[in-house]
Amino acid sequence: MNMKKVLVVDDDRDIREIMMMILEDEGYVVSGLDNGSAVIATVRETRPDVLLLDVQLGDRDGRDICRELKDTPNTHDIPIIMVSATHGWSALRDKNCHANDFLAKPFDVAELLSHVKRFAA
Repeated sequence: MNMKKVLVVDDDRDIREIMMMILEDEGYVVSGLDNGSAVIATVRETRPDVLLLDVQLGDRDGRDICRELKDTPNTHDIPIIMVSATHGWSALRDKNCHANDFLAKPFDVAELLSHVKRFAA
């Protein structure tokens, strides 16, 4: 069985670890980052099947990272699910980041899994 890789990027350690635990329990190979500075290099290197990316990271705007990945030929096809407690879809459209999906915090386990499963199929 081909194990699907998920990269979780959130500067809130508790949220990041909860998301990672839920996804690992479902059989995904999960890695996490706590800031935006390493996301581009990590995505290019590891080629995750799905990227969960917080909108507001301490050091970078997740929407800028999303747009950069979507504008780069070798990473534009990686599904990106933006995650935020304070921003909605309209904020993503305003920044033109071309995210594939959006997950609002707080989320429940079923909601998280359905978003990831949609792109990791």
